[in-house]
Amino acid sequence: MGACTGRHSKLHTRPSCTPPSPFPVKPYYITTAIDYTNGRPHIGHAYEKVLADVMARFQRRNGREVYFLTGVDQHGQKVQKSAEKAGLTPQQFVDEVTQHFTALWEKLNVRFDGWAATTDERHKKVVQAILQKLHDAGQLYKKSHTGFYSVRQEQFLTDKERGPDGVFGEEWGEVVELQEENWYFKLSEHVEWLKGYIQSHPDFIFPANRAKDVLNALEGDSQDLCISRPLERLSWGIPLPFDEKFVNYVWFDALTNYISFAGYLADEVGNTGLPSFEKLWPADAEIIGKDILVPPHAVYWPIMLHALGFPDEQIPKLVVHGWWNVKGAKMSKSLGNVIDPDQLSTTFTPDGLRYYLMRDIATGQDSDFNEERIIMSYNKELAGGLGNLLNRSINMAQKYRAGKLTPGGYDDAENQALRQTVAEAVPSYLENMNSWAIHEGIAAAWKIVSHANAFVDSTKPFSLAKDPAQAARLDSVLYHLAEALTHVTVLLDPILPTAMKVAREQIGWNLPEGFVFSDLKWGLLADGHQLGTPVPLFPRLELEAPAA
Repeated sequence: MGACTGRHSKLHTRPSCTPPSPFPVKPYYITTAIDYTNGRPHIGHAYEKVLADVMARFQRRNGREVYFLTGVDQHGQKVQKSAEKAGLTPQQFVDEVTQHFTALWEKLNVRFDGWAATTDERHKKVVQAILQKLHDAGQLYKKSHTGFYSVRQEQFLTDKERGPDGVFGEEWGEVVELQEENWYFKLSEHVEWLKGYIQSHPDFIFPANRAKDVLNALEGDSQDLCISRPLERLSWGIPLPFDEKFVNYVWFDALTNYISFAGYLADEVGNTGLPSFEKLWPADAEIIGKDILVPPHAVYWPIMLHALGFPDEQIPKLVVHGWWNVKGAKMSKSLGNVIDPDQLSTTFTPDGLRYYLMRDIATGQDSDFNEERIIMSYNKELAGGLGNLLNRSINMAQKYRAGKLTPGGYDDAENQALRQTVAEAVPSYLENMNSWAIHEGIAAAWKIVSHANAFVDSTKPFSLAKDPAQAARLDSVLYHLAEALTHVTVLLDPILPTAMKVAREQIGWNLPEGFVFSDLKWGLLADGHQLGTPVPLFPRLELEAPAA
């Protein structure tokens, strides 16, 4: 066995040197920031979940076993206050709100393998076990503190959070001065380790430039992390196992879901029905918004794991996405510009919304929601581009050959060019998708769509059908169109799962069990293949773009 690497804290809850995995290939573990159930899902929530679902589907079709975890963060002071205002218990309140999230994920075809609800008793047991271990190792201590507290964000603020004018910004909401006793985690003891880890692991954060934001935030004096709230102020939380007068504050609760529902300490605390932690961990991708990169996910979370004895090679990777803005401004209830994804998916179909969300933003960057653009993406690209290509290709084959394909022996430069475009699209698609450039992966697949549409215009099958001498060429054209479309339905399947399944049904070809992207070779459709009945894949919508 090779030498172990990485720096470790004094507390080890598992071997510092992880033995070789008995599994030949580690499952691809992808998880998203769990949703805060104190409101309705907005387009940012939808984008993050669709992004994760697309990558999970892609990796499965790429030959990987995948475990996709998502869920809801249900504890906290805001939930407690909202429940009181609604005349409900906190559990009733979060159950009611959670339904809005799960209904949307179902509608958008987001298919996860694990559901993380922080009120789950299995999660609570892991959180308490972690807190007890850290307490026993001297990593937690109690002290009294006076400071400014953000009611909205449920955290004490420091001078770092003040603006140039010395005032706390609007993002913190109501800020009050509090004095109270709480429990603290010795975060400051591990900051130097984190700096070294970030500098020596350029793949820790995607996109890589976000690492600078984290390192900048670590400059200056480090402070320890308050991890509790007094029971008299907050009762809706997980009680500290060593002090009944306090409940755990959000970070050791919400962040721990990434390991608690992945099977961490399952045997020790008696949890059942969870994955094998040794098989699954570390996460290949924790998808988060840029607003929660610093400090929770890039500072608190890796330090929590380090303090628990996780070696460097067991620190998860972070994928940081940007925001959907509206006319350059961040969406907010106060501005009245929050975009409802449920309404959009009803208008443009779930697949239409999935396509727009993946096509119009580069992972890691911000994008501006544009009503004119989503209308165009549906009507011009999906309906007019892909849908029309499928419909007219099958229609012509049905009209001229009763839907029966015959490759034949005819070939020419136009056929060869289309085959080359199909062949080149696959590696380009794989490279971009593997590097989180989903929009470029779509563009690679779309080159086939564009070329095939041009192929129809240049070969003119409707003219070839009038000349018996061109029968062999017509056969080859109809076959090339159907074959190219079959490849497209595989490449776009992670983005448009429902539509591509319908498209394959019209083509009359089903994905064989175990079919992976490397199986994409010309000749998927056999000689004599029978096409199905064409039905509009994306019926055109009669919508007008809003006036400027």
